Order: sequence, then structure tokens, then C-alpha cells
Amino acid sequence: MSYAIIGFGKIGQALAKAFARNGVEVSVATTRDPESFSADAAAIGPTVIPTTLAEAVKADTVFLAVRFEAHPDVAKALPNWSGKTVIDAMNLFPVPDALEGVPSSAVVAKAFPGAKFVKGFNHLIAATLATDPVVEGGHRVVFLSSDDEAAIAPVAALAQRLGFAPISLGKLNEGGALVHARGRTWGPLIFKDLFKKER
Repeated sequence: MSYAIIGFGKIGQALAKAFARNGVEVSVATTRDPESFSADAAAIGPTVIPTTLAEAVKADTVFLAVRFEAHPDVAKALPNWSGKTVIDAMNLFPVPDALEGVPSSAVVAKAFPGAKFVKGFNHLIAATLATDPVVEGGHRVVFLSSDDEAAIAPVAALAQRLGFAPISLGKLNEGGALVHARGRTWGPLIFKDLFKKER
């Protein structure tokens, strides 16, 4: 299984740190030449591999950590996303009126035809996401939602491998709405610093 993170801002680097902390190789890419961020990648760890967008989208699992407005450019990197899992780690705020109450991830999902699409890893601020999720005997929670129930299991397994405690919220417009911004308000679970204690 291969992994890539598209976007190397605060969220992209936080995700890269989670991979590096667990010795899992991950490609990182932006629309820029990889040499422009190779030093930042090297500072995180040797398992974080800077590459081009064209190469990164060859991964089996791709995290979206770009600005919402940039996701169509990423989507155009492949004519079809069949066989790939796309994890939407983006947040859109404030939500434009044009979405008319539709979750932003539902819009993003349509741009990646054929992909197994999961919303996740978006509810924690970058500084929290970047830290070790194993805290005080518990594991920091990661919320996941998808309209494809079967898509959640492998992402949940990855979250566990990275040290998080995954919790499925169901479909995007149901439980998933709890981690989506609405109008000028954040979803109820956005930015909650939650832990799941192991018994």
C-alpha cells in the first residue's frame, strides 16, 4: 500500500509527521517543483519523500491537504480515480452560499470519479494533528465519514497504524455533518481535542 499527501502547508506537514513518527513512507507533493519544499520534507524525516503531483497521485491512498479552491487542479491529475482512496482532510470556512447547505466534501467527491472517498483527519488543528496522538494512556480520536461504507475500514486501519483512534460517523450528510462547517459556523466536532481511553 502506498500513500501520498497533496499539499504541504500546515496540515500536510502535520500529516507527514504522523507518517514519519511511525516509520511509514509517504510521498508529498504540491503544484510546485519538489525541490522547493525538499528541505522541509527532509526536516520531518527520511520516510517523507518530496515528489511531483503527477507521481504522487499514483499512490493507492491520497490525502487532500490543499485549499478547497485547489482540489479541482489535483483532480485533473488523473482522468479517473478508480482503485484509489481519497481522504479529504480539508476545511472550508466560511462556507460560500453557492454550496446551499451541501457538505463541502460532497462537492469534492464529485471531482474524483471512481475514488473511494473518505472525509477524515480534518477536525484537529494542525498543531494538535502534528503531535503524538498517544496521550495519557489514550489515543487521540480521528473522525471518518463516507458515503461508501466499505471505504472507511482501510482508512480506519491506517489511522490506527498512525496511532489514532478512528471513529466512523457514517455518511457525509449524516454523522459526517458534525465535522463540516455550516455557513459561518464550524461543525460541532471541529477542533475538539478528544481522546478515546483504552480500557
